[in-house]
Amino acid sequence: IGEHYEARVEALETTSFGAPPYKPIPPDQLFVDGPEWAQLLGACDVGRFHPFEQPKPGATRDFGAAAGRNFAPERQAHEGDLFAAVVGHIKAQLSQNKRTLVAAWTPGSRERIANLLTERGLEDVRKVDSFHEALALPGTVVGLCVLAIERGFDAPELCVVAEQDILGDRLVRARKKVKKATDVITEATAMSVGDLVVHAEHGIGRFDGLRTITALGAAHDCVEIAYAGGDKLFLPVENIELLSRYGSDAQGVQLDKLGGAGWQSRKARLKQRLLEMAAELIKVAAARQVREAPALNPPEGAYDEFITRFPFEETEDQHASIEAVSEDLLAGKPMDRLVCGDVGFGKTEVALRAAFTTAMNGLQVAVVVPTTLLARQHYRTFEERFRGFPVNVAHASRLVGNKQLSAVRQGLKDGTIDIVVGTHALLGKSIDFARLGLLVIDEEQHFGVAHKERLKQLREDVHVLTLSATPIPRTLQLALSGVRELSLITTPPVDRLAVRTYISPFDPVILREALRRERYRGGQTFYVVPRIADLPEVSEFLEEYVPELRVARAHGQLPPSEIERIMTAFYDGEFDILLSTAIVESGLDVPNANTMIVHRADMFGLAQLYQLRGRVGRSKARAYAYFTTPPGKKLTEGAAKRLKVLQSLDTLGAGFSLASHDLDIRGGGNLLGEEQSGHIKEVGFELYQSMLEEAISALKDGADQSGDHWSPQISLGIATLIPEAYVPDLQSRLGLYRRLSALETRARLDEFSEELVDRFGELPGEVASLLDVMEIKGFCRIASIAQVDAGPKGVAIRFRDDKFDNPEGLIRFIQRRGAQAKLQPDHKLVCSGEWDTDADRVSGVRAIVQELAKLSQRSPSAEAGA
Repeated sequence: IGEHYEARVEALETTSFGAPPYKPIPPDQLFVDGPEWAQLLGACDVGRFHPFEQPKPGATRDFGAAAGRNFAPERQAHEGDLFAAVVGHIKAQLSQNKRTLVAAWTPGSRERIANLLTERGLEDVRKVDSFHEALALPGTVVGLCVLAIERGFDAPELCVVAEQDILGDRLVRARKKVKKATDVITEATAMSVGDLVVHAEHGIGRFDGLRTITALGAAHDCVEIAYAGGDKLFLPVENIELLSRYGSDAQGVQLDKLGGAGWQSRKARLKQRLLEMAAELIKVAAARQVREAPALNPPEGAYDEFITRFPFEETEDQHASIEAVSEDLLAGKPMDRLVCGDVGFGKTEVALRAAFTTAMNGLQVAVVVPTTLLARQHYRTFEERFRGFPVNVAHASRLVGNKQLSAVRQGLKDGTIDIVVGTHALLGKSIDFARLGLLVIDEEQHFGVAHKERLKQLREDVHVLTLSATPIPRTLQLALSGVRELSLITTPPVDRLAVRTYISPFDPVILREALRRERYRGGQTFYVVPRIADLPEVSEFLEEYVPELRVARAHGQLPPSEIERIMTAFYDGEFDILLSTAIVESGLDVPNANTMIVHRADMFGLAQLYQLRGRVGRSKARAYAYFTTPPGKKLTEGAAKRLKVLQSLDTLGAGFSLASHDLDIRGGGNLLGEEQSGHIKEVGFELYQSMLEEAISALKDGADQSGDHWSPQISLGIATLIPEAYVPDLQSRLGLYRRLSALETRARLDEFSEELVDRFGELPGEVASLLDVMEIKGFCRIASIAQVDAGPKGVAIRFRDDKFDNPEGLIRFIQRRGAQAKLQPDHKLVCSGEWDTDADRVSGVRAIVQELAKLSQRSPSAEAGA
């Protein structure tokens, strides 16, 4: 703190590098110093708490146990059979009459280890679920248990071999609920007061906030929407799914007239155009589906061994993505899947397993990446993982000499190379594959139009796996529309911390402190500039402010051998700072580099900045990113918006949200060669996306389901809202309402309820009632009930279009209830009841609509049989 004050005072005396004119306050006016703190503490009685029993000085305890055998030497040798050594050790323990247990992290890893041990000749292996069960085993039987211990041990009568002893460090995290793509987009497109919104029935209006309205003696939260001519619409929060954000580009947009015909005619025209476009998209996807591709099944024993080389437990999302890709490879149709996962979240492992399956089935794999540095890194990863398997891995990029590149071309042509990792060099016309089976495209957003056309030629009948942290809007929209398959990896690896992000004008004192702090904690720093011309200026700044730190410089115009030398030296810790252009953006993994400084961040794109930030924070250490802007200069509107979005996305796994923002800001782009921005402007991005998905779904299912956005109106005369006193922040409440609108089953509502209790405390009665109403709404949707009005004496129910899907069932329902139910001439169903309390009314209405929902799903023939 003292040093920082001195540095700030010194900076005031110089104007070099445009330091902002801060006025520092002396530390003794802000902080208590060491001696004063000790004096204050000495005047108090201090109690120290400790979670463990403290042994008395000099006391020792001997349990007769020692650390177990660690198989690191066999693991590192890459020669011989690791599991054969494990089996030999276990047999030696059994021969000494020691009870032996093998402890796996998870049931899945226990299954794999059991297979591998059995293959190596260990005959008596039995799974056990408790220590009591293990003790009951005969002395010659090896117990396999699920036990999360890091190291095994040897005791006089017991030997425990831990999975980590065999396979090395394995990091484990608690399982979390998987987020759906729609949930992430709902969070990304949060509404703010003043935003333009689109109501599915009434068109474009302006969101003016939440308003609590008393109706029938009960409080309701309603969304207030302003329309042309000063008209207002108050939409109950339980129907908020009818609203969507218009999008970021709202310039020159006219509000609709409430009740006017203009909106409906625009929507009908767009619906027709979308059906035509959906037909084309379906045709493109169908043409791919009619082609055949080899059905690829991984060889069981070898695949298990390959998996065990992955030093982490798969996250839930990662496991789901791997399963989805495996199913695609087995289907006998060409795969076209986008795996969207944050930087460092394990997309490469998905590709590795797909590559293993393909290569072991005798087909070739091409891994195409945008930069030479990423190609070099991926090549090393693939080479390391495939060592010891009958698979030949090659590297093709600018970092490879011409002679070696010619050999790679020949190897691909004659089939002696199984897996090739390379840059655009692989897309050249001189490259021929003998039997290409899988094309992996990493960071697709970096490839240009010409490269994409070449990829299309390559991929007509091969499996395609696209990996991206921030897919381009067009790719994302195709995936969301259901034309391409989409897998999300949003769960961070264990112990991963979010990168702390700071956006501020260039301040030499702050940057000096950041650079020195990273160096003193044993780490390294990336310093990225937008242009080669910026390198001398920043280099001069580093020489003046941090002369004690070692700086390396790199950019794309250096010879390949020089880039290779600099990157290797930086990775090995020979430099403290890597000063470079954006060549470090893609996929580079330097775990020891945990500070990122971006010079002139206003000159980079949103996805670029996000990717750059992803270069740090890839280990357990907290990482810091500083995005600097020119001091005293006003940013353009686009740059300010990009930086604001980046700062808001400071959580782990935000890449998909960022891509959704980018899709929102830029629009979906050119889906089929026709510019779509005009269509999007007519109804707003979210509703456009929803209508496109429905049009595609309708054509796939052969039924016209597109275009009807409706929501049941439910009035029970009870308070249904999230009180401001319970969740004070308006934005948080709106986000909760939007998420709640998609939940209609009791199980999902209960999960949501548990989350609310965790975050905000015990549920108020109004919130519990709101959750009940959402459950009733779910039953209403199934039964096509448009309106429910309930009071102390009964309930009136109106069906959509005055129809019920199972009229015979409805007649039997009325007959069973006798005088308590009747169908009025206006087709309203009225059921009487004695519901004096709110709880009675909710449970009574729920029982009726639940029964109607069940009836609506039964066919008339089944009803007649009943």
